[in-house]
Amino acid sequence: MSEAMPAAIPVSIFLIACNEADRLGRTLQAVQGLTDDIVLVDSGSTDDTPRIAESFGARVVHNPWPGYGPQKRFAESLCRHRWVLNIDADEVMPPDLVAELRALFAGGEPPCDAYEIAIAEVFPVETAPHPWAYSLAPVRLYRTDRGRYSDSPVHDRVVLAEGARVGRLKGRIHHFSVRSLGEQIAKLNAYTDQQADDLDRRGVKLPVWRLFTEFPAAFLKAYVGRRHFVRGLYGVMTAANYAFFRYLRLAKHLERRMIRQARGEQ
Repeated sequence: MSEAMPAAIPVSIFLIACNEADRLGRTLQAVQGLTDDIVLVDSGSTDDTPRIAESFGARVVHNPWPGYGPQKRFAESLCRHRWVLNIDADEVMPPDLVAELRALFAGGEPPCDAYEIAIAEVFPVETAPHPWAYSLAPVRLYRTDRGRYSDSPVHDRVVLAEGARVGRLKGRIHHFSVRSLGEQIAKLNAYTDQQADDLDRRGVKLPVWRLFTEFPAAFLKAYVGRRHFVRGLYGVMTAANYAFFRYLRLAKHLERRMIRQARGEQ
């Protein structure tokens, strides 16, 4: 006789996606049975993303792209449970992290209002994060009455209420963010347009001298500070991509200022 499926925990899982058919199935398979409420907000996929999501029991809602923060805030509002977990379509929760989440809710309400979860990249030449891989640890599990995603179109982070108690889980999310070096460049190029828009909107003026230091400084930050050096040759290449991304963000920002000055605008 097969073992009974563990009961779902009182947490809604939400995702935002667009054309993620090649990665979404693995993401949703990893959380099957963990929750009874999965929400996916799709911003205009032309592939099988909505169909795949529905095949895993997700509620699919279509919403035109308003930016990262607003889209995640919209997805939050659709969740049925007070506790929510945000994962991206290219992120996979390994079994140890799923088990940790079940244990956290096994005794009832968790002691904290929000939990940080480490996110470690998995490159195309790998099957799991390197043991020494650099990881960010944003808040991804939280109570919606104690935190909400910011409304920034480029910075998707959870803003918590004053005095909110924050814990941290031990497990790591596996982030399969890079399909290929070429796809990564295209994605980062589009993101730099949004970042330049954000700098304009906030009236920020970055100094010209950074144009000469941005690439080497960013390469060292990625290769040494974020430990891409442990990933061998692929780490060199991804560090260079990151450095170019940081340079391009600055170059586009300066280009816009130069054009406005040439036109006699402020």
